[in-house]
Amino acid sequence: MASTYDLVVVGTGPGGYVAAIRASQLGMKTAVVERAELGGICLNWGCIPTKALLRTSEIYDHLQHLDDFGLSADNISFDIEKVVKRSRKVAGQLSSGITFLMKKNKIDVLTGTAKLAGKGKLTVEHDGTSQDVSAKHIVLATGARARALPGIEPDGDTIWTYREAMVPKEMPKKLLVIGSGAIGIEFASFYKTMGAEVTVVEVLDRILPVEDEDVSAFALKAFKKQGMKIVTNAKVTKVEVARGQAKATIEADGKSDTQEFDKVILAVGITGNVENIGLEDAGVKVEKGHVVVDGFGRTGVDGIYAIGDLTGPPWLAHKASHEGIACVEKIAGLKTAHPLDTSNIPGCTYCRPQVASVGMTEAKAKDAGHDVRVGTFPFQGNGKAIALGEPEGFVKTVFDKKTGELLGAHMIGPEVTELIQGYAVARQLETTEAELMQTVFPHPTLSEAMHESVLDAYGRVIHT
Repeated sequence: MASTYDLVVVGTGPGGYVAAIRASQLGMKTAVVERAELGGICLNWGCIPTKALLRTSEIYDHLQHLDDFGLSADNISFDIEKVVKRSRKVAGQLSSGITFLMKKNKIDVLTGTAKLAGKGKLTVEHDGTSQDVSAKHIVLATGARARALPGIEPDGDTIWTYREAMVPKEMPKKLLVIGSGAIGIEFASFYKTMGAEVTVVEVLDRILPVEDEDVSAFALKAFKKQGMKIVTNAKVTKVEVARGQAKATIEADGKSDTQEFDKVILAVGITGNVENIGLEDAGVKVEKGHVVVDGFGRTGVDGIYAIGDLTGPPWLAHKASHEGIACVEKIAGLKTAHPLDTSNIPGCTYCRPQVASVGMTEAKAKDAGHDVRVGTFPFQGNGKAIALGEPEGFVKTVFDKKTGELLGAHMIGPEVTELIQGYAVARQLETTEAELMQTVFPHPTLSEAMHESVLDAYGRVIHT
């Protein structure tokens, strides 16, 4: 295996392995360095295995309502060991797929932990051995990890991060989730659907705080209807673990309450893996736990780049992949290379009901000085949603009144994590309301609610 390359990527998550493949396509001699499983956190401990768990909970929920569909079944139950095993199998299959892609694209895989060791140099250590690697360009894609709270440290047994939450040995009867962003709400949704008593504590005044306020409000009602306990404007000040139980002190409305839980999940954000990779000695700037870069992943130090979660929000796999491509294409000198516009990145939360969005919320659009037109359409008016037995939720669109620009789109309801891409494409193409209204949406589909929302913004809605 060679020790000199045109480009070396450190980390093989969705940012790293995609950057490596694009570099190879562009004729660069490429290698990746990975200390754990190929595919990084996303494929092995994040995006993919959590969706496998959530698919199980979705099916389990449907089974509780068989009578609504004229069906019946007895003794409906689940085996948590088998549920977890399926999730891990899915993750393993995709990680193996990355191995295939590396071979297909003639990318060398160096196993170990990498550290910057001077201009154009890396040291890769593995099992007590060390290997020096040289590269004209080094792309750091080391990702991020779960943040802890002062005095509330994960112990892998009673206080969990996302890793432990994905492989429970048994179902907790009573669960505390600290944080109501996408990660926290997805786990809260999974465990509540599978029968746990779930409490969610959020320090801000609403759950899913990055989403549009109307979506947050609807989600709150939906989760409470499911039996989830949600406490906002609150914080967990202390967690004491004794005899396998967590005694948590929750402060809200000026009052302090102590409750016992079987497990606690910390979901209060993530911080970049910036330690022990030689950033300080190389002169790479780090702020608030993340590497500072420009729109092409350039760190300001010649030949060193950074992409993905390592560089800060939004912490999304698809953002990392596109950053990797933009970075490598700029390195290759492609005239078509352009920085990623983060305002066009859709966000998805795979709870029940699902949540998805792209662009500005109504409040942020107004704060930015836009005079807006807003349209909404409930899934209760959509034939496909009713036929599916999932009429909960709505689609909301925000337009600039003067130009017709689609400023943002926000959804909560069935399969909205798939539907949102329609609006993402529209924003990328700088589509206005005129093109969206003239677009033919197939019937019967959930996507018709997207069309109706646009029509509603302009006083032309048909089905409400």
